[in-house]
Amino acid sequence: MRPFVLIVIGASIRSAFPAVALSPPDPFQRTDSAPEQRPFGLPFAEPPGPDTWLMVQPYGNTIGAFRQRKTTYRAGQGLHFGIDFAARCGTPVVAIGDGMVSEVDALFHGAAPHNLMIDHPNGYASFYGHLLERPPLSPGQPVRRGQVIGKVGDPDGTCRSRPHLHLEIRDAPAHRRAYNPVLLIEADWDSLALIGGFSRGFQKDLADPRRWQFLDDQPEVVFGGPLLNDFANPWPPEWREP
Repeated sequence: MRPFVLIVIGASIRSAFPAVALSPPDPFQRTDSAPEQRPFGLPFAEPPGPDTWLMVQPYGNTIGAFRQRKTTYRAGQGLHFGIDFAARCGTPVVAIGDGMVSEVDALFHGAAPHNLMIDHPNGYASFYGHLLERPPLSPGQPVRRGQVIGKVGDPDGTCRSRPHLHLEIRDAPAHRRAYNPVLLIEADWDSLALIGGFSRGFQKDLADPRRWQFLDDQPEVVFGGPLLNDFANPWPPEWREP
């Protein structure tokens, strides 16, 4: 009788839980919520490429910034507090968001020969450095996202040595903090890093070698604050004259 009992139980289970046709998961269906849209766009109307523009140094704890942490980047706590985009001199630069011009050629911010600061209504400001000419704008003038606000220049003034745009995102209206543009500008940053000229990578602290090693995990900067990357055991090791 035991087999009969098992058959009856099995039948009752099937009747209580009818068979459901299973279908394979849809590979194109999102299983998580859509990511929040980043508030800003890129500073160029043209797509990236060798004939237009490339990212050559990201924001943060780059090897280049570490080597100049006590000189060029001392005011920014030793970090590269913007993103550098290589482009030919004269390449049009566009506003990354709607806003109002707050400063023109405020060279105490650096990034000569010309620069521009735009305050945005969301509490951020965008700073465009190493422009070729003084921007044809005035403080208090409104600008729209995608509007041409300047041209790429060269910090050495030659248009042959290292023409590029230096872009920062700061707090508004104080302009005393710098934020990682990767977290605020809508772009495929991984692809931009692969096709650009950023080959050196980020400086390592052997006491905590995984800290600040990715495009999106770089710390905020407080201008005038203490050095963040004055590592006792850096890698690559610090070059010293014999």
